[in-house]
Amino acid sequence: MASRTNFLVHAFLWLCLAATALSLSPRFYDKVCPQALPAIKKVVEAAVHRERRMGASLLRLHFHDCFVNGCDGSLLLDSTPAFETEKNARGNLNSVRGFEVIDQIKAEVDRVCGRPVVSCADILAVAARDSVVALGGPTWKVRLGRRDSTTASRALADSVLPSASMDLPALIDNFKNQGLNQRDLVALSGGHTLGVSQCFIFRNRIYNATNIDPAFAKERRATCPRTGGNTNLAPFDPTPAKFDTTYFKNLVKQRGLLTSDQALFNGGSTDKLVKIYSSNPDAFWDDFAKSMIKMGNIKSLTGNQGQIRVNCRRAN
Repeated sequence: MASRTNFLVHAFLWLCLAATALSLSPRFYDKVCPQALPAIKKVVEAAVHRERRMGASLLRLHFHDCFVNGCDGSLLLDSTPAFETEKNARGNLNSVRGFEVIDQIKAEVDRVCGRPVVSCADILAVAARDSVVALGGPTWKVRLGRRDSTTASRALADSVLPSASMDLPALIDNFKNQGLNQRDLVALSGGHTLGVSQCFIFRNRIYNATNIDPAFAKERRATCPRTGGNTNLAPFDPTPAKFDTTYFKNLVKQRGLLTSDQALFNGGSTDKLVKIYSSNPDAFWDDFAKSMIKMGNIKSLTGNQGQIRVNCRRAN
């Protein structure tokens, strides 16, 4: 009975993804405001030029938004008397960043469009794509037409955002609950080809893990002591501002920074795909783009649902 219920739940998720995919369109703003997408790209490129790390930060905002009740811009909302912001969730607190860039994009898009017609949720989706492209990665046609939520949930964010300490079965279940499969899991984890992580997140791995290259562990310990230095940064791979396959090459060498990174190549069902991506950039790029589109379809608000926020940090 339990397995049948599980099947029905996941079948429902697939139907929701399919329905959302049909209601979103890459051409949504073509007539409403054709200047919108070029305006987003301009601000993103300037932000990434100022600070290369920002590309990874904007990509992560979209990911962490979509995994909490769908791609609805809820992550951007500040706390109100009615709810606590998702920014305070365990996976986000003192970690997610780039909100000021989203504010800049929103102001510029509303200026060129003459009024608020582009949702904050769509801004997150396009900014993620433009960030990847700005750092040398693939492009894809972002499906648009999302609406913004009017509420957020820290409790839900705490329960559904994947943890850096997860093993492979936990990661697979976490992604399956979003209607995403193992290929999506590995491809989207490849987003860690960009960016950095804080010492307190990977400390346990570099001091206690057995599935880690000793030289790599020693290298990371140099800037991440057993005590203190919690916010010291280390790159996920040696080229943190370049979208490439170095992340996967590192996993094959047991040089994954997070427990959840190395879990993808640790004798399990995803090993083969990691190896493919490590030696075939085209395969990774193609799957990453497909999985980003798929993730962008998670429970999006469309039509008359939600609203188009005037300010991304608060509901109208």
